[in-house]
Amino acid sequence: MSESIAFVPTMGALHAGHLELIRRARELSSTVVVSIFVNPLQFENPDDLAKYPRDLAGDTAKALEAGATRVWAPTYEVIYPSDITKISAGELGSIYEGRERVGHFDGVLTVIKRLFELVSPTYAIFGEKDFQQLFIIKKWVAENEIPVEIISVPTVRSADGLALSSRNIRLSATDRDAALVISRALKSGSKSKMLEILATEPRFKLDYAEVIDSETFEPASPVTVHARGIVAGWINELRLIDNMTMENQA
Repeated sequence: MSESIAFVPTMGALHAGHLELIRRARELSSTVVVSIFVNPLQFENPDDLAKYPRDLAGDTAKALEAGATRVWAPTYEVIYPSDITKISAGELGSIYEGRERVGHFDGVLTVIKRLFELVSPTYAIFGEKDFQQLFIIKKWVAENEIPVEIISVPTVRSADGLALSSRNIRLSATDRDAALVISRALKSGSKSKMLEILATEPRFKLDYAEVIDSETFEPASPVTVHARGIVAGWINELRLIDNMTMENQA
């Protein structure tokens, strides 16, 4: 029987959230592969792609210290050696994050399929921070009977509640303080309260705030058992997303 492989796909710019994924992977297997590949198919805006932080040496050191046994940074030609056949994320890929970032989730599934082909992992570990991405990947794996177990890890937050993100490095001190309105809103327990709290921060431009059923991604109802608040918006043109479970979604 072949040895199991726990796989953590990343785009680099590793922070404590990524390191938690790697530590979880090490609990699952003694072989932990971390990939670092900035996937251009996930960027609708070329400027966002150009600005994405890159530090391969620093990321490699962090990953190895957290428990990775191999850090793999493939070239574009390795991932996409010929014409790209994109995988459609379907209707789920065109709502919420997909509405604003057209084609983003198609790009996610396309690169994940290729990474799975190359790594052949037993487990693939993803954070709950990008909850819609996690949901879409789980759905695609199940529907296509991909022999990989998807493991989710709760969002890692700073002490003040801000969800860790590679984008946070681009927040000024003032903008970072403003961004805290997102986690405060998510802790409120309902869509109406979320909207009220988000409206108190003039620096935050709302895209969406919704409470969904985390098992279907449909809007939650009063009888939804697994409700989750999802929020996205901009602070000084920097897009931020977050989500949190909710016990009461009224």
